[in-house]
Amino acid sequence: MKNVLVLCTGNSCRSQMADGYLTHFAKEKATIYSAGIETHGVNPKAVAIMKLDNIDISNNTSNNVAEYTNIDFDFIITVCDHAHENCPYIPSKNAKRIHQNFFDPSKVIGSEEHIFNAFKKTRTQIKAFCKDFVATELG
Repeated sequence: MKNVLVLCTGNSCRSQMADGYLTHFAKEKATIYSAGIETHGVNPKAVAIMKLDNIDISNNTSNNVAEYTNIDFDFIITVCDHAHENCPYIPSKNAKRIHQNFFDPSKVIGSEEHIFNAFKKTRTQIKAFCKDFVATELG
């Protein structure tokens, strides 16, 4: 079984969505961890948009990357440029590092419909990325 870390700035939105999809698609092939270089709590809009796709992340927690220094990761996936550029060193000897920046829907201001559509668009992109990652990297 592989260990996969999904890393974002606040571990509240994009990394949580990726955690949900990777857990769903990888099943027994990997253990998925998500963390941030800070912790901002799990975004309720991320929980809601994932629930609409039958993925429940309501029990996820927002974790700091420092909590996982004792885990040897096979993959470290950064899902935002800020985490990619500012993440502290993670001592996983052979981890394959993958970076894919996703737009942060939690920064969108406007109507509920506009915000919902931003979350839906990011969710769709993250879902496609996660499905491809599992097929390509975890077989």
